[in-house]
Amino acid sequence: MKNRILALAAVLALGACGTGGEPAPGASAAPAKLTVWIMDGSVTQDLLKKFEAEYEGAHQGVDLDLQIQAWDGIGERVTAALASTDAPDVIEVGNTQVAQYSASGGVTDLTAKVAELKGEDWLPGLAQPGNIDGKQYGIPWYAANRVVVYNKDLFAEAGIKEPPKNRDEWLNITTKLNKGGNQGIYLPGQTWYALAGFVWDEGGDLAVQEGGQEGGKWTGALGTPQSLAGMDFYKRLQALGKGPKDADEANPPQHEVFAQGKVAQIIAVPGIAARVLEVDPKLKDKMGFFPIPGKTADKPGAVFTGGSDLIVPAASQRQEEAYELVKALAGEQFQTELAKAMSFVPNRTSLAGVLSGDEGTAAMAVGAANGRATPNTPNWAAVEATSVIKQYMTAVLTGADPAAEASKVSESITTTLNSGS
Repeated sequence: MKNRILALAAVLALGACGTGGEPAPGASAAPAKLTVWIMDGSVTQDLLKKFEAEYEGAHQGVDLDLQIQAWDGIGERVTAALASTDAPDVIEVGNTQVAQYSASGGVTDLTAKVAELKGEDWLPGLAQPGNIDGKQYGIPWYAANRVVVYNKDLFAEAGIKEPPKNRDEWLNITTKLNKGGNQGIYLPGQTWYALAGFVWDEGGDLAVQEGGQEGGKWTGALGTPQSLAGMDFYKRLQALGKGPKDADEANPPQHEVFAQGKVAQIIAVPGIAARVLEVDPKLKDKMGFFPIPGKTADKPGAVFTGGSDLIVPAASQRQEEAYELVKALAGEQFQTELAKAMSFVPNRTSLAGVLSGDEGTAAMAVGAANGRATPNTPNWAAVEATSVIKQYMTAVLTGADPAAEASKVSESITTTLNSGS
């Protein structure tokens, strides 16, 4: 996933994760060597070694070969591996990459395993990208989503005692914060994942599939009244700060802007706090977090759920053993350890409570309950590559007619999503 939450880091700290030393079901008597691709930044070497020793100890006859892969060029490597006769047995992929990979026919359909994996408890925004045409190819592993990161000192100076509970309160509070040389919010004009959440809150979408049918034509949907209402809210919020209208959150890096101490709020994953402290350690304990507010107080704002899924290549010669490993990584014990150790949102809604001890991850977990995903089609990556949504946002924020611009971007999205179909 090109726009995946890059600051994520995972830990494979699974203690006694298996079946008390019994071989994995279906395992052969000979040692089963499982090759696993894990993305760089998702595992520390020490914890990887710990997991390897504990898992092999609990699953006699299994030999893990855990390999770290770089994100740069990973799409081409995974595609080639899936087409080969010597594919890894388990691969970690960005959750929105599953549609692209499954389209090749080289990913094992794990639909029959969903009930055993407690799929009814999975985060919707993490599970949906792994489900293609009604079949579950990607198994949710861990998630992260954006929250509002705020400067506690600036809130106190403005007399604001608690975070907003809905979007109207959010606008009012941000207006109060936007004075005395401070920015109520730093929101660059091309933060399109935030826009997506506002669009979803209004009942709109980025694109829809004809009749909701499998294999139906995709149509760009930013020109609907609901989607336009989402863009209007984005425009109102963005105006309460000095964020550039023609750049995204990486240009300049918004954590550097926030670290200057004059910005009251940014929209980011909680992990950005570590980046802020690299710039100014004095902000330690001065950052707070709350879920992106929804239209009403009873439901948080919709958010894009980023994260990772696990897939089993169809070419794996160890299908049962590969599944058992996936089952352990997606199971309650590992998910609990992962959340506590790495401040991730677990793949299950029922485990949100394990994050309650940390303000940032707790806020993230609340938002994750209303998580969504980008359109579930292999061609969505091509839409992102064209930056047409970012260009649309800049045009509207600089005075262009919203409806006319939305019509143009929707037409472009329609063309891209149906290319080659």
